Amino acid sequence: MTRDSYEIYYPVIRSIMLEGEKTHIKQAKRGSKEAFGLLYDYYLPKIYRFVFLKVSNQAETEDLVHEVFLSAWQNMYNYRDEGYPFSSWLYQIAKNAVIDFYRTSKKHLQIENVDEELVKINALYPENLDTQLELEKLKKIIQLLKPDYQDVLIMKFVEDLSHQEIAATLNKSEGAVRLIQHRALKELKSLYGTTTHEA
Repeated sequence: MTRDSYEIYYPVIRSIMLEGEKTHIKQAKRGSKEAFGLLYDYYLPKIYRFVFLKVSNQAETEDLVHEVFLSAWQNMYNYRDEGYPFSSWLYQIAKNAVIDFYRTSKKHLQIENVDEELVKINALYPENLDTQLELEKLKKIIQLLKPDYQDVLIMKFVEDLSHQEIAATLNKSEGAVRLIQHRALKELKSLYGTTTHEA
C-alpha cells in the first residue's frame, strides 16, 4: 500500500478498528489472518514511527517492524486483555525488538535522518517548555537521552499515548512514567541549552 493510498484508506481502517478491535483481536487469537491484517494495517504506522525514531534507518526499521508483527502474530494466542489497549502489547514487543537490535549492533542513532512527513510529529512539544524546541535540534539531541527517556517522550508527544498506556507498555506505574517524563524534559532542555551555546 503506497503512502497516498494509505492516507485515503486510513480513516476508514481507523473507524473499523475503533468499532470492532476486540472482535478482531478475538478472531486473530483464533487464527484469523484477515482479522490480524486489520490490526496490522491500523497499528503499522504507529509502530513504524516508534521504531524509526529509535533506530532511524529505514531498512533496519522495516526489518524490525516486520519482526514485531511476525512475533505478534505468532504469539496472539498468548495475548490477554488486561484492561490496557492492544497497542501497549505491540509497543512492548517493539521496545524489546529495539533493545535486542542495539544489543547485537554497535550502531548509533541517526535521528537527524528522520523523514518529517513520514513521522508526522504533530504535538511533540509539551506546553510546559519555556520555548518550543526546534525539531532539527531535537532530532540531534534526543539520541543523547537514556532509552527510557526516549521511550516516554516519543510515546507521549509523538504517539500521543496516555500515561496509563505508556505505563502498561513499559511495565511501570503511572507515577514512574510521569517522573521519567519530567526528568526527560528537564534533561532535554539542558541538552538543548548546551548545544545552543556550542553552536
